[in-house]
Amino acid sequence: MMLIQFGVAFLATISFSILFSAPKKNTVFCGLTGAFGWIIYYLLTQSGISEVAACVTATFVLTIMSRAFAAIFRTPGTVYLLSGIFPLVPGAGIYYTAYYMFRGDHAMSGAMGLQTFEVAAAIVFGIIFGFAIPQVWFNRFGKLFHKKKENE
Repeated sequence: MMLIQFGVAFLATISFSILFSAPKKNTVFCGLTGAFGWIIYYLLTQSGISEVAACVTATFVLTIMSRAFAAIFRTPGTVYLLSGIFPLVPGAGIYYTAYYMFRGDHAMSGAMGLQTFEVAAAIVFGIIFGFAIPQVWFNRFGKLFHKKKENE
């Protein structure tokens, strides 16, 4: 089951990166970022951790991956981050918030809206925590990768 989850997240993220015109040579790494972020989220929620905590953790990890790929491939980190965040965005929550609002069920609309807001805020905090790590660390990692590549 986890392999299916990984594969679907990988393909969805690649599709999203193509939609946003990410460079073709980076689409596989965009897909990996999104797939790993989703797997972390999936594993944490399946183990009983709250959706918000799982989302913060998964977003933090995919932000770190995005920054590492950016240092390795010398591209902007947003190429990987915007695509990688796609599986975590609470699209269903936004849909159901609007759905219940139009049906006149304000209690359900408010509950879904609050839950959606919490997940969206978790994504923001995961990105903030990921960008709190100094860029110098990622630059060193990128240099190590390029030194190994030059020696080959």
